[in-house]
Amino acid sequence: MRLRLTPRDDSYYEMFADSANNLVIGARLLVELISDGADRDAITEKMRACEHAGDDRTHAIMRRLNESFATPFDREDIYRLASCLDDVMDCMEAAVDLIGLYGLDRLPKGIIDQVEVLERSAELTAEAMPRLRSMKGLTRYWIEINQLENQADQIYRRLLARLFSGEYDALTVLKLKDVIEELETAADAFEHVANTVESIAVKVS
Repeated sequence: MRLRLTPRDDSYYEMFADSANNLVIGARLLVELISDGADRDAITEKMRACEHAGDDRTHAIMRRLNESFATPFDREDIYRLASCLDDVMDCMEAAVDLIGLYGLDRLPKGIIDQVEVLERSAELTAEAMPRLRSMKGLTRYWIEINQLENQADQIYRRLLARLFSGEYDALTVLKLKDVIEELETAADAFEHVANTVESIAVKVS
């Protein structure tokens, strides 16, 4: 057994898991938002609270990083992983906020596909974070996230094509484009999380 001469702060694993679980809550709020008969004002408030909770978790990780002498993996990777998780939540909250601010009562059906990709990505990420402790069983995670991001790209392109098909007036096109771009950026951010996890796993292997 290899001896460790300096104490290592392992609390990061739980903190990353908390951040990822918060993303699952946010993704499910998105699903709820686009459902028929949704109380959008109430869901928007819940999403804002979820985003604030995400910020609190991110700040806690950064404070711990400043206080820790020994970390379970590179400090830069801890910072990057925390930041990428925070980026996902920011994008999802922005999409919800824009839907309310723009008063978008009718959304293209393709947005449902975008949101389903985000929900699955959030679930996979939440399942993966606890495995950072052992670094085992993570390969399938980043492969599946990459596949989901590719799927999200295809959905995004189809949505753009529909927006510019003449079905919507010019102002509505601009509003909807803002929303689907935030959702696409959220999918990209999930891939950044997975890429960071892969990088960490390679370094410690």
